Formats: sequence, C-alpha cells, structure tokens
Amino acid sequence: QICLSLVKLLFYLAHSPLGSIALLDFQPRQFVMVDGNLKVTDMDDASTEELSCKEDNDCTLDFPTKSFPLKCSVAGKCEGINEKKNLFNAYRYFFTYLLPHSAPPALRPLLSDILNATGDLRYGINETLRAFEKVLHLYKSGLYLQKRPLLLKDYISLKGFRTVEGEGHKCWPSYSHLGCLLSIHSAEEAAAICNSQLRCQSFIVTQHRTWTGRPLASFQSSWTDLVPDTNAVVYIKRSASSGERL
Repeated sequence: QICLSLVKLLFYLAHSPLGSIALLDFQPRQFVMVDGNLKVTDMDDASTEELSCKEDNDCTLDFPTKSFPLKCSVAGKCEGINEKKNLFNAYRYFFTYLLPHSAPPALRPLLSDILNATGDLRYGINETLRAFEKVLHLYKSGLYLQKRPLLLKDYISLKGFRTVEGEGHKCWPSYSHLGCLLSIHSAEEAAAICNSQLRCQSFIVTQHRTWTGRPLASFQSSWTDLVPDTNAVVYIKRSASSGERL
C-alpha cells in the first residue's frame, strides 16, 4: 500500500501542470500516510528545474552507490532527470525495505522484477505504475492463486461462532503482534495457509477487511470452546475435533 501510493504520487509529480517535479530532500520523514494515501509534508525542496546540458556526458545522475548516464535533449535539458531521481530514491528508501516482504509467494517474482527494474532505472514512472497495478489486480482478484487440491473439505465450518483461543499462536507476517492475523482471498486459501502451519488447528474468518477489500482471518493453534459471534465463521480441522464435542 505504501509503495503503490508513493508511485501514484511520483506519477503525478512527473506529469504535473508545472512540469516534472523533483523532490530534492527525498527522505522517509518527508512523507506521512493520510487515509491510506502517502502525502508529502514539505514541498520547500521541490524543483521543476531540470539539469541543463550540451552533451550526454553532462547528464550523469549520481547517487552514493550508483551512477546513471542520461541523454541530453535537443532543448539542452537532461531528459527525465527529475522523474528518474524521484524513482531511484523511492527504490532505495522504500522499495528495498518493503517490497521483498509480506506478499504471497506467487507474487514475489513480480515484485522482484519491479525492484530490479527500478533499481537499474530500466523502468520509468509510467512502467512502474503499470507493474504495480498489475500486481494489485492479481492480488485483489485471487488470480495469483495456483491450482491446488481443495483443502476446505477437511474442515468443519460453524457460522456465527468463533473459538476462544487456548494456546498462543503467532506467525509472520501478521496484522497483529498478539497472534496470527492474515488477509486471505477466500476460506479455501485460509485452509491452505492453516495446513502449511504445523501448529494451526483452526481459523476464524471475520468481516474485517484490509485496504484491498480482502477479509482477515485469525489462525489458531488450539481451541477450547465456541462463543457466539455473528460476524465470524470458524473453521476447525476435522482431525482436531470430535463429533461429540461439536
């Protein structure tokens, strides 16, 4: 969410009515999340000036660990230097820390491609935004899910109930540091996640949703009793339950 919101912001800056705008003091502390969108807190160091040049050798974009040769346009300006400066700063301050983590395994190669392409400045802001929107579409639609055996049949479902967690169960990444709370596309995906966790015996699908509209599921290592909860459905492994208990 943070990276996509940043890319949308940089897309606007690259195509603003004032021309391409560079953020000269590009640091994480210059941004804040407002209602799920990344905002710039200080525009004092923004500039629409693009480096003047006479030849391509005048257009080297330098960073502490990398340099990029750019083209000198017929107008005597280094082509796209503001856009590329913003994009590489997004790569080194945000993408490298956020993109490799938390995504479903099937989407990680696509995020690696974005990471590598922006790190080498092979993508401009237009291509980067398209790549992010493709990943978001796959994530929201569930099209990233690989065909696999149906596992939900191995669970007993009880609508209008949730379990009282007995033994603590934590996982990474989790929306809660107190347990194992993950977003899912469907109960079938949740069953696959539970099966992949050695200690997982049940999970609860709630009506709480993430910014992409995906429901949240709480995965648990044991259960003791059922309590009414009209906003939840509990799924319990058949092997962890008994007909008499239910």
